Amino acid sequence: MPCAFPTVRYERYNLDSFNELNLSQPILKAIASEGYGKPTPIQARAIPELLAGRDLLGIAQTGTGKTAAFALPMLERLAQKTERPARGTCRALILTPTRELAAQIAESFKTYGRNTKVTRAVVYGGVSIGKQIEILRGGVDVVVATPGRLVDLIDRRAITLNKVEIFVLDEVDQMLDLGFIHAIRKLTAMLPKVRQNLFFSATMPKEIAGLASALLTNPVRVEVAPVATTVEQVNQSVIHVDPAAKLKLLSELLKDNNMTRTLVFTRTKHGADKVMKGLSAAGFTAAAIHGNKSQANREKALAGFKNGKIL
Repeated sequence: MPCAFPTVRYERYNLDSFNELNLSQPILKAIASEGYGKPTPIQARAIPELLAGRDLLGIAQTGTGKTAAFALPMLERLAQKTERPARGTCRALILTPTRELAAQIAESFKTYGRNTKVTRAVVYGGVSIGKQIEILRGGVDVVVATPGRLVDLIDRRAITLNKVEIFVLDEVDQMLDLGFIHAIRKLTAMLPKVRQNLFFSATMPKEIAGLASALLTNPVRVEVAPVATTVEQVNQSVIHVDPAAKLKLLSELLKDNNMTRTLVFTRTKHGADKVMKGLSAAGFTAAAIHGNKSQANREKALAGFKNGKIL
């Protein structure tokens, strides 16, 4: 089923500064503090439409500035509210497929909204639900959630969705791949009929196009390519080596190339642990991330990788 949504044209949105996007000073100050120069294509094209209250279909991959494209106008609109959200409600809901993406988006809202009074909460599985219930029952402006945990929280009467004004589905293609379609339909049925909808996906196959058509009302379509492809940014090479010598070779490569941050992918969880132990024995600071690790351990490892404490 084709998506006959109006597409925003490139030439209309070649902006040199965020000052051209009618964002308030608190938001602009936060953007400047992050060192952002000019808006990316998706930001320049999406932000004016979202500030105007339009529904939006965004076809964009990671690396395009997509999160700021919806976070900035959402913060701008929510910051205009003077009254607090009612207990057990939220004004904006963002659904994501993974815990890591949910945490990343919530951190972006914290960064961009630090000069506003907009409140936020991030909820996902793998951690204690008690604290999440307590926060949601107090009422927040923005909830970033994975579908399964949000359904659980609603069942426990921690939150209702009848006050949602802005609804975001991010990385829809991945959510469908993970089997969240039934949870998405259950959650969208709880939303008010009058709301702003934002729908982001890297691809647009028939099933996703149908879901977009069902959720969006007269949307504008914004489609952008990644800022750069993998081929342009990454040097690729293949080394044939005996399995028993792989760990030694990896250690030598890391030392010889003076690498500061390195991701190593393995076929199995056991393999990840084995490589981590081997690198640690060779004098590297390493950590393993896989499904057998607790959410707290995974977050600790990611934080260490981001701040340079790990490999």
